[in-house]
Amino acid sequence: MKYLIPLCSLAASPLFASEDIADQYPGSPLYSKPVEVIPNVFSAIGATAPPTYENAGHNNNLSFIITGDGVVVVNGGASYQLAHALHDEIKAVTDQPVKLVFDENGQGHAMLGNSYWADQGVKIVAHVDAAAEFAAHGTQSLRAAVSRVKERADKTRVTPPTETFEDHYSITMGDMQIEAKYLGPSHSPGDIVIWLPLQSLVISGDMAFHERMLPIFEHTMTADWIETWDTKFEALEATYVIPGHGHPTNMDQVRRYTRDYLVYLREKVAMHLENDGDLTDAYYLDQSPYAHLDTFEELATKNAGRVFEQMEFE
Repeated sequence: MKYLIPLCSLAASPLFASEDIADQYPGSPLYSKPVEVIPNVFSAIGATAPPTYENAGHNNNLSFIITGDGVVVVNGGASYQLAHALHDEIKAVTDQPVKLVFDENGQGHAMLGNSYWADQGVKIVAHVDAAAEFAAHGTQSLRAAVSRVKERADKTRVTPPTETFEDHYSITMGDMQIEAKYLGPSHSPGDIVIWLPLQSLVISGDMAFHERMLPIFEHTMTADWIETWDTKFEALEATYVIPGHGHPTNMDQVRRYTRDYLVYLREKVAMHLENDGDLTDAYYLDQSPYAHLDTFEELATKNAGRVFEQMEFE
């Protein structure tokens, strides 16, 4: 059964997320049943909480595009079982075979499910930096997944993409023009977006957040992320955004909670540094305008500390 989201809803305020919402699709390893965002573009929206046994590690969005000449999947998924469950949902709405999988980055929730897709003989494509990141840390990601979700990680193994690219990877399949783009440094190595120019829709991956607080890793250069956003991501002028986490929305919402949050936090840290503040106090900088976001408790202090460490030497 298809669940078409009214297009007008994507231009309005997004649905509110909550870490307290129970699994929305108990009959499946997926956290929620895929919804049809615009015609022929579906997404299974993951939990905005951290990965847990209860949500089977499905805390990011797993999307697919029905082209008329095959299906393109965006994100390998966090496990063999999640990828298999997504494939079952694809088969329920189309007889077209899955021909291509894009991994949005080199994190476990994007690539660990590659093991399932490889067993189906599907081509798996990622940015060269994402492939290198997974090669370096995939075994660690798998161990963490097994620790969290236990038997729900059965059959999952570290499986690299079958093909990589550096700047862009464009295909025309059926009625769809699909462009995988590396726009520049952002959240993690090799982050890409999937751009559908005819539909003005971007599957942004972790370039853009809005219902949960974005995480800043040790390798996340916030100044570079802002520059990539301002010079490349905004230039897409997308009407519809399927973010890496959270419900489909629009550019105004993801700008507010991604680009504007990064600018806000950097301004707070800059003032703190001007006042000779230290790292210990930086953890407690005021981030209250963003306190309603899921994962705020887990990430806010870490984010402030990492931005302080970056800006101290800029």
